[in-house]
Amino acid sequence: MIEFIIGKVDYVHPQYIVIESNNIGYQVYCGNPFIFQQSDQEIKVYTYQHVREDILALYGFKTRSERALFVKLLNVSGIGPKGALAILATGQPDQVVSAIEREDEKFLTKFPGVGKKTARQIILDLKGKLQELVSFDQSLPLEFEAPLSSYSKELEEALEALKALGYAEREIKKIEPKLMNEEMTTDQFIKKALQLLLNQ
Repeated sequence: MIEFIIGKVDYVHPQYIVIESNNIGYQVYCGNPFIFQQSDQEIKVYTYQHVREDILALYGFKTRSERALFVKLLNVSGIGPKGALAILATGQPDQVVSAIEREDEKFLTKFPGVGKKTARQIILDLKGKLQELVSFDQSLPLEFEAPLSSYSKELEEALEALKALGYAEREIKKIEPKLMNEEMTTDQFIKKALQLLLNQ
């Protein structure tokens, strides 16, 4: 298996990035490709190679814990690579682990393609089996007292408002990293998001 690729981001697509390494361009599927920027600076992307009779694909992650959670999710009945990637696209590993440990079906059903039945299956299959994943990159207490989302309530409301205004998911994903560390009211988030969308 390819553990990671170090190279330059040559191209960013709404579903994947192309990393050039040693004169080879690797197509790597990501939850949110827009967190990677085209640059002459080399980056490290941790990878998972998915092999089936009809497909050979690379999936990329910023951290080992993201990749480890992705692999765990693949073992849940009803979740394939696209579904697992969608969960990671809008949730950090510690947020998802925390939701599973708390049996928070409502949080899990926010992800695309995850209904109540699938959310319940995730909890049944993975609860109590994910503590080691979080420790790869940060130390959470075992009782998982971390907040369920790095997105504030105001930011979540603003993102929902953008969807209601007709903006596509890929457009919204592109500006999310620029909003995540801000502290604003919902209206302020909407105004800033609209400015970013207009300047894309």
